[in-house]
Amino acid sequence: MNTLFSDKFFYHIYPLGLCGCPKQNDFASPRGYAFEKLTEQLDKIKSLGANALYIGPIFESTAHGYDTLDYFHVDRRLGNNESFAAFCVECHNRGIAVILDAVFNHTGRRFFAFRDLQQKGWDSQYKDWYLNVDFSRKSCFEDNFDYEGWAGCKDLVKLNLENQEVRNHLFSAVDFWIDTFKIDGLRLDAADVISKDFLDALNYHCKNKKTDFWLMGEVVHGDYNDWAKDGRLDSVTNYQIYKALWSSLNDNNLFELSYNLNREFGEKGMYKSFLPYNFLDNHDVNRIVSNLKNHKHLFLIYAIFFLIPGIPSIYYGSELGIRGKRGSQSDFELRPSLPPFSQLPDFANPIVDSIALTSTIKTFSKIRQNQVALQLGNYKELSVTNETFTFERSYNGEKIIVAINASNQEKEVSIGKNHREYGENLLTGEKIQLWEKIYVPKNWVSVVKTDER
Repeated sequence: MNTLFSDKFFYHIYPLGLCGCPKQNDFASPRGYAFEKLTEQLDKIKSLGANALYIGPIFESTAHGYDTLDYFHVDRRLGNNESFAAFCVECHNRGIAVILDAVFNHTGRRFFAFRDLQQKGWDSQYKDWYLNVDFSRKSCFEDNFDYEGWAGCKDLVKLNLENQEVRNHLFSAVDFWIDTFKIDGLRLDAADVISKDFLDALNYHCKNKKTDFWLMGEVVHGDYNDWAKDGRLDSVTNYQIYKALWSSLNDNNLFELSYNLNREFGEKGMYKSFLPYNFLDNHDVNRIVSNLKNHKHLFLIYAIFFLIPGIPSIYYGSELGIRGKRGSQSDFELRPSLPPFSQLPDFANPIVDSIALTSTIKTFSKIRQNQVALQLGNYKELSVTNETFTFERSYNGEKIIVAINASNQEKEVSIGKNHREYGENLLTGEKIQLWEKIYVPKNWVSVVKTDER
Protein backbone atom coordinates (compact mmCIF):
# COMPACT_ATOMS: atom_id res chain seq x y z
CA MET A 1 0.00 0.00 0.00
CA ASN A 2 1.07 3.57 -0.71
CA THR A 3 1.37 4.93 2.83
CA LEU A 4 2.64 8.41 1.92
CA PHE A 5 0.72 10.97 4.02
CA SER A 6 -1.11 8.21 5.91
CA ASP A 7 -0.49 10.11 9.14
CA LYS A 8 -1.87 13.38 7.76
CA PHE A 9 -5.05 15.25 8.67
CA PHE A 10 -5.75 18.11 6.27
CA TYR A 11 -7.15 21.57 6.75
CA HIS A 12 -8.45 22.90 3.42
CA ILE A 13 -8.39 26.63 2.69
CA TYR A 14 -9.83 28.50 -0.29
CA PRO A 15 -7.86 31.68 0.41
CA LEU A 16 -9.54 34.13 -1.97
CA GLY A 17 -12.80 33.45 -0.14
CA LEU A 18 -11.57 33.05 3.41
CA CYS A 19 -9.57 36.26 3.24
CA GLY A 20 -12.41 38.29 1.72
CA CYS A 21 -10.54 39.17 -1.46
CA PRO A 22 -12.20 41.18 -4.27
CA LYS A 23 -14.11 38.94 -6.69
CA GLN A 24 -12.25 40.43 -9.65
CA ASN A 25 -8.55 41.17 -9.93
CA ASP A 26 -8.00 44.74 -11.14
CA PHE A 27 -4.24 44.12 -11.57
CA ALA A 28 -3.58 47.56 -10.13
CA SER A 29 -4.31 47.50 -6.41
CA PRO A 30 -1.44 47.09 -3.95
CA ARG A 31 -0.77 43.56 -2.80
CA GLY A 32 -2.95 42.05 -0.11
CA TYR A 33 -1.83 40.77 3.28
CA ALA A 34 -3.74 37.50 3.37
CA PHE A 35 -0.77 35.31 4.24
CA GLU A 36 0.21 37.43 7.19
CA LYS A 37 -3.37 37.10 8.46
CA LEU A 38 -3.45 33.37 7.74
CA THR A 39 -0.24 32.93 9.71
CA GLU A 40 -2.16 34.18 12.75
CA GLN A 41 -4.55 31.24 12.31
CA LEU A 42 -1.93 28.49 12.08
CA ASP A 43 -1.85 27.73 15.80
CA LYS A 44 -5.64 27.29 15.81
CA ILE A 45 -5.39 25.00 12.79
CA LYS A 46 -2.61 23.03 14.47
CA SER A 47 -4.68 22.75 17.67
CA LEU A 48 -7.34 20.82 15.72
CA GLY A 49 -4.70 18.17 15.10
CA ALA A 50 -4.19 19.14 11.45
CA ASN A 51 -0.68 18.52 10.16
CA ALA A 52 -1.25 19.28 6.47
CA LEU A 53 -2.70 22.28 4.68
CA TYR A 54 -4.33 22.16 1.26
CA ILE A 55 -4.44 25.78 0.08
CA GLY A 56 -5.43 27.18 -3.27
CA PRO A 57 -5.63 28.38 -5.84
CA ILE A 58 -3.04 31.02 -5.01
CA PHE A 59 -1.53 32.10 -8.32
CA GLU A 60 -2.40 35.21 -10.30
CA SER A 61 -5.83 34.94 -11.89
CA THR A 62 -8.66 37.10 -13.14
CA ALA A 63 -11.44 36.00 -10.81
CA HIS A 64 -11.86 32.77 -8.79
CA GLY A 65 -8.33 31.45 -9.02
CA TYR A 66 -8.96 28.59 -11.42
CA ASP A 67 -8.57 30.96 -14.40
CA THR A 68 -4.80 31.17 -14.02
CA LEU A 69 -2.84 33.84 -15.87
CA ASP A 70 0.59 33.36 -14.29
CA TYR A 71 1.94 30.21 -12.64
CA PHE A 72 4.97 32.01 -11.26
CA HIS A 73 3.38 34.81 -9.22
CA VAL A 74 1.04 34.72 -6.25
CA ASP A 75 -2.28 36.48 -6.81
CA ARG A 76 -1.77 40.10 -5.75
CA ARG A 77 -5.13 40.02 -3.96
CA LEU A 78 -3.52 37.57 -1.53
CA GLY A 79 0.01 38.94 -1.37
CA ASN A 80 3.23 38.23 -3.22
CA ASN A 81 5.79 35.47 -3.55
CA GLU A 82 7.77 36.70 -0.57
CA SER A 83 4.77 36.76 1.77
CA PHE A 84 3.69 33.28 0.69
CA ALA A 85 7.22 31.92 1.13
CA ALA A 86 7.25 33.32 4.68
CA PHE A 87 3.85 31.71 5.30
CA CYS A 88 5.17 28.33 4.15
CA VAL A 89 8.10 28.65 6.57
CA GLU A 90 5.64 29.26 9.41
CA CYS A 91 3.65 26.17 8.37
CA HIS A 92 6.73 23.98 8.26
CA ASN A 93 7.95 25.31 11.60
CA ARG A 94 4.72 23.92 13.06
CA GLY A 95 5.03 20.56 11.31
CA ILE A 96 2.31 21.40 8.78
CA ALA A 97 2.84 20.13 5.21
CA VAL A 98 1.79 22.50 2.42
CA ILE A 99 -0.16 21.24 -0.61
CA LEU A 100 -1.02 23.61 -3.48
CA ASP A 101 -3.86 23.57 -5.97
CA ALA A 102 -2.33 22.78 -9.38
CA VAL A 103 -4.64 24.01 -12.13
CA PHE A 104 -3.03 22.34 -15.14
CA ASN A 105 -6.08 21.36 -17.16
CA HIS A 106 -6.83 24.91 -18.29
CA THR A 107 -5.82 28.56 -18.04
CA GLY A 108 -7.70 31.83 -18.03
CA ARG A 109 -8.13 33.92 -21.16
CA ARG A 110 -5.54 36.44 -19.93
CA PHE A 111 -2.78 33.82 -19.83
CA PHE A 112 0.16 34.99 -21.96
CA ALA A 113 -0.09 32.15 -24.50
CA PHE A 114 -3.78 32.74 -25.10
CA ARG A 115 -3.25 36.50 -25.40
CA ASP A 116 -0.61 35.85 -28.05
CA LEU A 117 -3.04 33.58 -29.88
CA GLN A 118 -5.68 36.31 -29.81
CA GLN A 119 -3.25 38.85 -31.23
CA LYS A 120 -1.47 36.75 -33.86
CA GLY A 121 -3.97 34.03 -34.72
CA TRP A 122 -2.54 31.40 -37.03
CA ASP A 123 0.92 32.94 -36.74
CA SER A 124 1.04 32.53 -32.96
CA GLN A 125 3.76 30.19 -31.74
CA TYR A 126 1.31 29.13 -29.02
CA LYS A 127 -1.57 27.99 -31.24
CA ASP A 128 -0.79 24.38 -30.36
CA TRP A 129 -0.79 25.06 -26.63
CA TYR A 130 -4.59 24.75 -26.54
CA LEU A 131 -7.05 22.06 -27.57
CA ASN A 132 -9.19 22.16 -30.69
CA VAL A 133 -8.27 25.64 -31.85
CA ASP A 134 -10.47 26.25 -34.92
CA PHE A 135 -9.82 29.27 -37.15
CA SER A 136 -12.89 28.58 -39.27
CA ARG A 137 -15.27 30.15 -36.74
CA LYS A 138 -15.40 32.70 -33.94
CA SER A 139 -15.73 31.97 -30.24
CA CYS A 140 -18.58 33.16 -28.07
CA PHE A 141 -16.24 35.97 -26.98
CA GLU A 142 -15.81 37.03 -30.64
CA ASP A 143 -12.23 35.78 -30.90
CA ASN A 144 -11.28 35.05 -34.51
CA PHE A 145 -11.08 31.38 -33.66
CA ASP A 146 -12.88 28.87 -31.47
CA TYR A 147 -11.38 26.54 -28.88
CA GLU A 148 -12.27 24.00 -26.21
CA GLY A 149 -13.18 25.14 -22.72
CA TRP A 150 -13.29 22.97 -19.62
CA ALA A 151 -16.82 21.51 -19.28
CA GLY A 152 -17.99 24.05 -21.87
CA CYS A 153 -16.75 27.02 -19.83
CA LYS A 154 -15.03 29.19 -22.41
CA ASP A 155 -13.33 31.35 -19.78
CA LEU A 156 -11.35 28.22 -18.79
CA VAL A 157 -9.31 27.36 -21.88
CA LYS A 158 -8.17 23.74 -22.06
CA LEU A 159 -4.44 23.25 -22.43
CA ASN A 160 -2.97 20.69 -24.80
CA LEU A 161 -1.09 18.67 -22.19
CA GLU A 162 0.44 16.43 -24.86
CA ASN A 163 2.43 19.42 -26.15
CA GLN A 164 5.97 19.19 -24.80
CA GLU A 165 6.35 22.97 -24.57
CA VAL A 166 3.24 23.12 -22.38
CA ARG A 167 4.64 20.36 -20.17
CA ASN A 168 7.98 22.13 -19.91
CA HIS A 169 6.24 25.32 -18.80
CA LEU A 170 4.12 23.55 -16.17
CA PHE A 171 6.95 21.38 -14.87
CA SER A 172 9.20 24.41 -14.56
CA ALA A 173 6.45 26.02 -12.48
CA VAL A 174 6.42 22.98 -10.19
CA ASP A 175 10.19 23.21 -9.80
CA PHE A 176 9.80 26.89 -8.94
CA TRP A 177 7.16 26.13 -6.28
CA ILE A 178 9.30 23.44 -4.69
CA ASP A 179 12.48 25.52 -4.77
CA THR A 180 10.88 28.81 -3.69
CA PHE A 181 8.13 27.73 -1.31
CA LYS A 182 9.36 24.22 -0.31
CA ILE A 183 5.86 22.82 -0.91
CA ASP A 184 5.17 19.17 -0.08
CA GLY A 185 2.68 18.21 -2.77
CA LEU A 186 -0.03 19.11 -5.24
CA ARG A 187 -3.75 18.65 -5.57
CA LEU A 188 -4.49 18.25 -9.30
CA ASP A 189 -7.60 20.18 -10.26
CA ALA A 190 -9.89 18.31 -12.71
CA ALA A 191 -7.59 15.29 -12.67
CA ASP A 192 -10.38 13.09 -14.02
CA VAL A 193 -10.18 14.85 -17.41
CA ILE A 194 -6.38 15.09 -17.57
CA SER A 195 -4.61 12.49 -19.68
CA LYS A 196 -3.04 9.64 -17.75
CA ASP A 197 0.13 10.07 -19.78
CA PHE A 198 0.52 13.63 -18.50
CA LEU A 199 -0.09 12.50 -14.91
CA ASP A 200 2.55 9.80 -15.28
CA ALA A 201 5.03 12.33 -16.63
CA LEU A 202 4.20 14.74 -13.81
CA ASN A 203 4.73 12.00 -11.24
CA TYR A 204 8.11 11.10 -12.74
CA HIS A 205 9.19 14.73 -12.73
CA CYS A 206 8.03 15.45 -9.18
CA LYS A 207 9.36 12.30 -7.55
CA ASN A 208 12.75 12.84 -9.14
CA LYS A 209 12.73 16.35 -7.73
CA LYS A 210 11.46 15.33 -4.27
CA THR A 211 10.98 11.65 -3.49
CA ASP A 212 8.28 12.15 -0.83
CA PHE A 213 6.29 14.66 -2.89
CA TRP A 214 2.56 13.87 -2.62
CA LEU A 215 0.21 14.00 -5.62
CA MET A 216 -3.56 13.91 -5.17
CA GLY A 217 -6.15 14.23 -7.93
CA GLU A 218 -9.66 15.62 -8.02
CA VAL A 219 -11.68 12.67 -9.35
CA VAL A 220 -15.45 12.51 -9.06
CA HIS A 221 -16.54 9.33 -10.85
CA GLY A 222 -14.94 6.09 -11.98
CA ASP A 223 -12.53 3.49 -10.68
CA TYR A 224 -10.08 5.44 -8.54
CA ASN A 225 -7.43 2.80 -9.26
CA ASP A 226 -7.12 4.28 -12.75
CA TRP A 227 -5.64 7.41 -11.19
CA ALA A 228 -4.14 6.31 -7.86
CA LYS A 229 -1.49 3.84 -8.82
CA ASP A 230 2.26 3.41 -8.69
CA GLY A 231 3.88 5.94 -10.99
CA ARG A 232 0.81 8.16 -11.21
CA LEU A 233 -1.08 9.73 -8.26
CA ASP A 234 -0.75 8.92 -4.56
CA SER A 235 -4.40 9.59 -3.77
CA VAL A 236 -7.71 10.89 -5.15
CA THR A 237 -10.77 12.62 -3.76
CA ASN A 238 -13.23 10.08 -2.37
CA TYR A 239 -16.61 11.34 -3.59
CA GLN A 240 -18.17 7.91 -3.13
CA ILE A 241 -17.65 7.89 0.63
CA TYR A 242 -18.40 11.63 0.87
CA LYS A 243 -21.93 11.00 -0.39
CA ALA A 244 -22.46 7.78 1.57
CA LEU A 245 -21.58 9.39 4.90
CA TRP A 246 -24.29 12.05 4.95
CA SER A 247 -26.98 10.37 2.87
CA SER A 248 -26.88 7.17 4.95
CA LEU A 249 -27.63 9.27 8.05
CA ASN A 250 -30.29 11.34 6.29
CA ASP A 251 -32.06 8.24 5.00
CA ASN A 252 -31.79 6.28 8.24
CA ASN A 253 -29.95 3.67 6.21
CA LEU A 254 -26.46 2.76 7.42
CA PHE A 255 -26.52 -0.08 4.91
CA GLU A 256 -25.49 2.52 2.32
CA LEU A 257 -22.37 3.43 4.25
CA SER A 258 -21.69 -0.24 4.98
CA TYR A 259 -21.98 -1.15 1.28
CA ASN A 260 -19.63 1.58 0.13
CA LEU A 261 -17.01 0.94 2.81
CA ASN A 262 -17.07 -2.77 1.93
CA ARG A 263 -16.85 -1.95 -1.77
CA GLU A 264 -13.80 0.22 -1.21
CA PHE A 265 -11.98 -1.37 1.74
CA GLY A 266 -13.53 -4.74 2.64
CA GLU A 267 -11.91 -8.14 2.13
CA LYS A 268 -12.64 -7.92 -1.61
CA GLY A 269 -12.53 -4.14 -1.72
CA MET A 270 -11.39 -2.18 -4.73
CA TYR A 271 -8.85 0.08 -3.03
CA LYS A 272 -6.06 -1.84 -1.38
CA SER A 273 -3.05 -0.02 -2.81
CA PHE A 274 -3.65 3.56 -1.65
CA LEU A 275 -5.46 5.74 0.89
CA PRO A 276 -8.13 8.03 -0.60
CA TYR A 277 -8.57 11.66 0.40
CA ASN A 278 -11.78 11.80 2.45
CA PHE A 279 -13.86 14.92 3.03
CA LEU A 280 -17.29 15.97 4.28
CA ASP A 281 -17.41 19.21 2.29
CA ASN A 282 -15.19 21.43 0.15
CA HIS A 283 -15.25 24.53 -2.04
CA ASP A 284 -17.52 22.82 -4.61
CA VAL A 285 -20.22 21.13 -2.48
CA ASN A 286 -22.64 22.09 0.29
CA ARG A 287 -21.29 22.50 3.81
CA ILE A 288 -21.92 19.29 5.69
CA VAL A 289 -24.26 20.92 8.23
CA SER A 290 -26.40 22.13 5.30
CA ASN A 291 -26.60 18.59 3.93
CA LEU A 292 -27.66 16.87 7.16
CA LYS A 293 -31.36 16.70 8.06
CA ASN A 294 -30.67 16.01 11.74
CA HIS A 295 -28.05 18.41 13.07
CA LYS A 296 -27.38 16.10 16.02
CA HIS A 297 -25.73 13.88 13.43
CA LEU A 298 -23.07 16.53 12.75
CA PHE A 299 -21.02 15.41 15.76
CA LEU A 300 -21.57 11.75 14.86
CA ILE A 301 -20.49 12.17 11.25
CA TYR A 302 -17.21 13.79 12.27
CA ALA A 303 -16.58 10.92 14.67
CA ILE A 304 -17.16 8.35 11.94
CA PHE A 305 -15.08 10.39 9.52
CA PHE A 306 -11.87 10.00 11.54
CA LEU A 307 -12.38 6.27 12.14
CA ILE A 308 -12.86 4.98 8.58
CA PRO A 309 -9.99 4.24 6.15
CA GLY A 310 -8.52 7.21 4.28
CA ILE A 311 -6.82 10.55 4.81
CA PRO A 312 -9.26 13.02 6.45
CA SER A 313 -9.66 16.66 5.43
CA ILE A 314 -11.92 19.38 6.80
CA TYR A 315 -12.83 22.57 4.98
CA TYR A 316 -12.16 25.92 6.60
CA GLY A 317 -14.95 27.06 8.89
CA SER A 318 -16.70 23.70 8.97
CA GLU A 319 -15.06 22.99 12.33
CA LEU A 320 -17.32 25.82 13.55
CA GLY A 321 -20.41 24.29 11.96
CA ILE A 322 -20.94 27.11 9.48
CA ARG A 323 -23.62 26.65 6.83
CA GLY A 324 -23.47 27.12 3.06
CA LYS A 325 -25.24 25.84 -0.04
CA ARG A 326 -24.13 25.80 -3.62
CA GLY A 327 -26.25 28.09 -5.75
CA SER A 328 -27.44 27.34 -9.26
CA GLN A 329 -25.18 30.07 -10.63
CA SER A 330 -22.65 30.68 -7.88
CA ASP A 331 -20.37 29.04 -5.30
CA PHE A 332 -20.34 32.23 -3.22
CA GLU A 333 -21.89 30.69 -0.09
CA LEU A 334 -19.33 27.87 -0.11
CA ARG A 335 -16.39 30.28 0.01
CA PRO A 336 -17.17 33.01 2.55
CA SER A 337 -14.81 35.27 4.43
CA LEU A 338 -14.58 34.47 8.12
CA PRO A 339 -13.55 36.34 11.27
CA PRO A 340 -11.14 37.86 12.02
CA PHE A 341 -11.15 38.91 8.39
CA SER A 342 -14.76 40.13 8.35
CA GLN A 343 -18.15 39.67 9.99
CA LEU A 344 -19.60 36.21 9.43
CA PRO A 345 -22.39 36.48 6.84
CA ASP A 346 -25.92 35.57 7.91
CA PHE A 347 -26.20 32.61 5.53
CA ALA A 348 -23.21 30.96 7.24
CA ASN A 349 -24.15 31.43 10.90
CA PRO A 350 -23.76 28.13 12.80
CA ILE A 351 -26.85 26.43 14.19
CA VAL A 352 -24.85 24.07 16.40
CA ASP A 353 -22.48 24.57 19.31
CA SER A 354 -19.25 25.59 17.56
CA ILE A 355 -17.08 25.03 20.63
CA ALA A 356 -18.45 21.52 21.16
CA LEU A 357 -17.99 20.64 17.48
CA THR A 358 -14.41 21.87 17.47
CA SER A 359 -13.77 19.83 20.61
CA THR A 360 -15.20 16.72 18.91
CA ILE A 361 -12.89 17.17 15.94
CA LYS A 362 -9.88 17.58 18.25
CA THR A 363 -10.83 14.44 20.17
CA PHE A 364 -11.15 12.19 17.14
CA SER A 365 -8.19 13.62 15.24
CA LYS A 366 -6.07 12.85 18.32
CA ILE A 367 -7.43 9.31 18.53
CA ARG A 368 -6.59 8.75 14.86
CA GLN A 369 -3.13 10.25 15.26
CA ASN A 370 -2.36 7.96 18.20
CA GLN A 371 -3.66 4.73 16.65
CA VAL A 372 -1.77 3.32 13.68
CA ALA A 373 -4.66 0.90 13.07
CA LEU A 374 -6.87 3.89 12.19
CA GLN A 375 -4.29 5.20 9.74
CA LEU A 376 -3.19 2.00 8.02
CA GLY A 377 -5.41 -0.76 9.37
CA ASN A 378 -7.49 -3.28 7.48
CA TYR A 379 -11.25 -2.79 7.47
CA LYS A 380 -13.79 -5.48 8.39
CA GLU A 381 -17.53 -5.07 8.87
CA LEU A 382 -18.94 -6.72 11.99
CA SER A 383 -22.67 -5.91 11.94
CA VAL A 384 -25.13 -3.46 10.41
CA THR A 385 -28.77 -2.39 10.76
CA ASN A 386 -30.53 0.75 9.57
CA GLU A 387 -29.43 2.70 12.64
CA THR A 388 -26.41 0.79 13.96
CA PHE A 389 -23.15 -0.26 12.42
CA THR A 390 -19.96 -1.84 13.74
CA PHE A 391 -16.61 -2.45 12.09
CA GLU A 392 -13.07 -3.38 12.99
CA ARG A 393 -9.74 -1.78 12.05
CA SER A 394 -6.64 -3.93 12.56
CA TYR A 395 -2.92 -3.52 11.95
CA ASN A 396 0.06 -5.58 13.18
CA GLY A 397 -1.85 -7.05 16.11
CA GLU A 398 -3.52 -3.77 17.05
CA LYS A 399 -7.30 -3.93 16.78
CA ILE A 400 -9.96 -1.27 17.20
CA ILE A 401 -13.70 -1.87 17.21
CA VAL A 402 -15.98 1.01 16.20
CA ALA A 403 -19.69 0.91 17.07
CA ILE A 404 -22.08 3.51 15.63
CA ASN A 405 -25.54 4.34 16.95
CA ALA A 406 -27.42 6.80 14.73
CA SER A 407 -30.69 6.48 16.66
CA ASN A 408 -32.19 8.75 19.31
CA GLN A 409 -31.99 6.04 21.98
CA GLU A 410 -29.08 4.48 23.82
CA LYS A 411 -28.44 0.99 22.47
CA GLU A 412 -26.44 -2.15 22.94
CA VAL A 413 -25.09 -2.76 19.46
CA SER A 414 -24.07 -6.14 18.09
CA ILE A 415 -20.38 -6.52 17.32
CA GLY A 416 -20.92 -9.82 15.48
CA LYS A 417 -18.66 -11.79 17.81
CA ASN A 418 -19.42 -14.59 20.22
CA HIS A 419 -16.14 -14.68 22.15
CA ARG A 420 -15.01 -12.49 25.00
CA GLU A 421 -12.51 -9.68 24.41
CA TYR A 422 -11.02 -7.09 26.72
CA GLY A 423 -10.11 -3.56 25.86
CA GLU A 424 -10.09 0.15 26.52
CA ASN A 425 -12.78 2.63 25.54
CA LEU A 426 -10.66 5.27 23.78
CA LEU A 427 -13.22 7.98 24.48
CA THR A 428 -13.54 7.42 28.22
CA GLY A 429 -10.39 5.50 29.15
CA GLU A 430 -12.61 2.87 30.78
CA LYS A 431 -11.44 -0.76 30.80
CA ILE A 432 -14.24 -2.94 29.45
CA GLN A 433 -14.95 -6.46 28.27
CA LEU A 434 -16.80 -7.15 25.05
CA TRP A 435 -19.24 -9.99 24.67
CA GLU A 436 -21.51 -9.97 21.59
CA LYS A 437 -22.72 -6.41 22.14
CA ILE A 438 -21.35 -3.00 23.04
CA TYR A 439 -23.09 -0.06 24.68
CA VAL A 440 -23.33 3.09 22.54
CA PRO A 441 -24.98 6.40 23.55
CA LYS A 442 -27.61 7.89 21.25
CA ASN A 443 -26.30 9.55 18.08
CA TRP A 444 -22.78 8.63 19.01
CA VAL A 445 -19.99 6.06 18.77
CA SER A 446 -18.00 3.77 20.99
CA VAL A 447 -14.35 3.15 20.09
CA VAL A 448 -12.62 0.25 21.80
CA LYS A 449 -9.03 -0.86 21.46
CA THR A 450 -8.97 -4.54 22.28
CA ASP A 451 -6.44 -7.10 23.43
CA GLU A 452 -7.35 -10.78 23.42
CA ARG A 453 -6.58 -12.89 26.51
